[in-house]
Amino acid sequence: MQSGSASQARSVLSWENGVVRRVRDQLAVEEPLQLRVDTAPFVVTMRTPGNDDELAAGFLFTEGVIQTRRDLLRLAPFPRNADGNVLDVFLRPSPARDHQRPARRFLSASSCGLCGKTALEEIHRHLPKVRSPLRCRAETLLRIAPALREQQAVFNRTGGLHAAALFNSRGRLVVMREDIGRHNAVDKVVGYGLLGGRLPFNRHLLLVSGRASFEILQKALAAGIAMVASVSAPSHLAVAFAQRSGQTLVGFLREERFNVYTHPERVRFR
Repeated sequence: MQSGSASQARSVLSWENGVVRRVRDQLAVEEPLQLRVDTAPFVVTMRTPGNDDELAAGFLFTEGVIQTRRDLLRLAPFPRNADGNVLDVFLRPSPARDHQRPARRFLSASSCGLCGKTALEEIHRHLPKVRSPLRCRAETLLRIAPALREQQAVFNRTGGLHAAALFNSRGRLVVMREDIGRHNAVDKVVGYGLLGGRLPFNRHLLLVSGRASFEILQKALAAGIAMVASVSAPSHLAVAFAQRSGQTLVGFLREERFNVYTHPERVRFR
């Protein structure tokens, strides 16, 4: 399901070397998406339109609202919303869920999430450590960062979107998604796997274009992803989470270098 465009042209004044001129600039689109679960308002997230079904499915899965594809009966645009920014999600009836109806009703910003030791313990009670046969050569890791950049069509037009991409152990791109929110981009990748019956992604690695945060590692763990790489830095909480989850965390993956923060046994250096 696509709703709207991912970029929008605007006339702006450009100053360069003392010369002012009017040019056309491409802006990344940011719009709210309201998810309604069984007709009840659940959450509003700011996102870039496109792949909204994947975003909804991935978000509900990584937040623990649903556990399998079977829990998701149907996704449909809210019929009385012309701009396509309201999505209805219908879940399979469940006794456990009926006693614990989703109660998360707030605006989800790009930096929202949990923090601290208590959060780590709570998450790990519901998500077991990753089990994966994945091994990846160092040379493969060095290839995937430029491969991601080549695929970022909207970023190349606007310079304003994050990306998340899934690769196999040989560096072949499986899926790439862009969004103004880095967590949304990951949710779209996970939703792609959930809706297509491809989870768990325990033989794949995830590359993100921004920093590696705690929430990204959490979402990757929900999808069974054993290795997460970032072109930027990880947070200290992301490193602690990856260590405890059995995930390999790679940071500063750019040009001819990278750092391995946790579980380096999955990286073949020779």
